[in-house]
Amino acid sequence: MGVDIRHNKDRKVRRTEPKSQDIYLRLLVKLYRFLARRTDSKFNRIVLRRLFMSKINRPPLSIARLARNMKKAGNADKTVVCVGTITNDIRIFDVPKMTICALRVTEKARERILKAGGEILTFDQLALRAPTGKNTLMIQGPRKARVAERHFGAAGRPGSHVKPFVRSKGRKFECARGRRESRGYKK
Repeated sequence: MGVDIRHNKDRKVRRTEPKSQDIYLRLLVKLYRFLARRTDSKFNRIVLRRLFMSKINRPPLSIARLARNMKKAGNADKTVVCVGTITNDIRIFDVPKMTICALRVTEKARERILKAGGEILTFDQLALRAPTGKNTLMIQGPRKARVAERHFGAAGRPGSHVKPFVRSKGRKFECARGRRESRGYKK
């Protein structure tokens, strides 16, 4: 008698290609699949993996966060690589000169970066300039900054700071038992 092999754990749950049918994204995937295979640089493998990601996992990156990271010692002359969108931030006044590579740059952000004497590259230009990711700085936007993230978890559990889905904020709305000492208990 042989041992039965269980196949219920066989499926590998990870993306091996992007969901999108965008031909330009698919061309980038072809390019970085080649680079990831033919070079032994971790950078190309990471870029390839991030090209497959859903939009939620490629959060936007603001100019402010970029500027903050560029101020750190040794980062000033590096090329910033962001597999996602770079957006403008009206809260900062002076944008430093920087070289950026991103999938998308919003109109206003592009204008400000170029005005500061910066440079914006596409990923195919980056592949020619830094095929192994030398002298680059990879940055991602904050994934947990989504408004939906506030509601994840169990609202009302003691110690949890989860925002409940309430119609409005007031005395009549989920503010009695569990929220006030005089009505049973306060968490």
